[in-house]
Amino acid sequence: MRYIFLLTFFYIFSFAEILNINSFEADFKQVITNSEANKLYYTGHIKAKKPLYALWDYSTPSSKLIYVLDKKVTIIEPDIEQVIIKNIGISIDFFTILKHAKKIAVDTYIASFQSIKYTIKIKNKNLVSISYKDELDNSINIIFTHQKYNLIMQRKEFIPLIPQEFDIIQG
Repeated sequence: MRYIFLLTFFYIFSFAEILNINSFEADFKQVITNSEANKLYYTGHIKAKKPLYALWDYSTPSSKLIYVLDKKVTIIEPDIEQVIIKNIGISIDFFTILKHAKKIAVDTYIASFQSIKYTIKIKNKNLVSISYKDELDNSINIIFTHQKYNLIMQRKEFIPLIPQEFDIIQG
């Protein structure tokens, strides 16, 4: 479930000074801190396009591809040759959420969705980070670097290519 929320956060990038973007690409570092202050670190690359397309390409600690295409999430884990396909019961539209986000400081905004509060940091017209607490009370912080906006992206870039030999789990 952590990944479903994570996947959809990306759409927060359209707020504030970068309101008019149609696509986003960046490297990211994700830090997950549990209630005992233990931390997990992930790195990778993200591509996203309006309305609801995203590809999270995790490189460390292990390879993982997470595709979001409308209301469907596909998680490909090459190291264990497994694919998980889930339908996201509802369409999570962060563009709508952002209409209600509030500026709380010079480069800081707060947005809420389904009882979760997201803190969005923007600096020099760039999305810098998104942080929130997930349903398991973990603190999640996603830091973006090498941001690119409004690149031309095709829908087919967000369609997963699943090797035939991988096990598929429908969820």
